[in-house]
Amino acid sequence: MTLVELIVAFTILMILTTMAVPLARSNVRRHQERDLRLALEQIRAAIDKYKDAADGGKLGPDAIGIDTFGYPKTLESLVEGVKGTGQGADTKLKFLRRIPMDPFTRTREWSVRSMQDDPKSTGWGGQNVFDVYTKSTEKAADGTPYADW
Repeated sequence: MTLVELIVAFTILMILTTMAVPLARSNVRRHQERDLRLALEQIRAAIDKYKDAADGGKLGPDAIGIDTFGYPKTLESLVEGVKGTGQGADTKLKFLRRIPMDPFTRTREWSVRSMQDDPKSTGWGGQNVFDVYTKSTEKAADGTPYADW
């Protein structure tokens, strides 16, 4: 091979590489966004099931506090389970197998809001778990922060 052929071949490889890297990055980002949506849906569905069980009188008095309004006290209580009432008093009702992993922070730690908190607050009042959001400060392609999803 001549030097010119090598330069042309390397130039073509560089052009192809510079085109492939952004595509790969956007593909990874898309998968993370999909995983974030799925994780948020799982947790929120578990919170809703807990609330429905509390409103239906299926949870014991230890699970329902004065200021929780029928929502779980912590995210961990969805995994650990809570004692039921009536025939289910001897068993624990569990709403999640495990807390899903946040694809952006790579942890199982989520930011939470209680029912008494402002919808846009970044702090948790500690009364109950009404909603969850990611701790990531990154933004989606449309400019919305992932914490607003």
